[in-house]
Amino acid sequence: MSKENNWQTLSEKTVYDNAWIEISHREVINPSGNNGIYGLVKFKNKAIGIVPIDEAGNIYLVGQYRYAIEEYSWEIPEGGGMRGTDPLSAAQRELREETGLVAAQWSTIGRIHTSNSATDEEGFLFLAEGLQQGEPEPEETEKLEVRRLPLQEAVEMVMRSEITDSLSVAAILMVARIKGV
Repeated sequence: MSKENNWQTLSEKTVYDNAWIEISHREVINPSGNNGIYGLVKFKNKAIGIVPIDEAGNIYLVGQYRYAIEEYSWEIPEGGGMRGTDPLSAAQRELREETGLVAAQWSTIGRIHTSNSATDEEGFLFLAEGLQQGEPEPEETEKLEVRRLPLQEAVEMVMRSEITDSLSVAAILMVARIKGV
């Protein structure tokens, strides 16, 4: 099986653009050689997710109402980092903003694509340890609830689909594997 790009773009038109995303409509020739259309969402930031874990094996989740899915969502601390900037710096900033936590040790645990059939969004996942508590500094769009719980309980929440955010699901399961939970 070929791993080459077997799509051909005939035309591309931006139909929406703001500070965070650009949506384009594309006329294409698909892999079977037929004409088709494709809608593509290009993100202007990298997705950043952090699993902060304390010395007792507890992690911190952030709860908030998510406008796009019209549901309350439990997820790891996460946010965005500008393309061309260091994902770790963005992770450190997001952790402090959302939880007030500052970590002494940082590990990169993975890179994911959040929904690669419709978007180019790339996510970077980190493990934060050696935690110290400070004051959170949430953005104006964030009304957050912070919850501390054992890693195993977060894994169970993932398995019951109580945590559905893609960055959170991937990162929690990756950290559970790393920590032997």
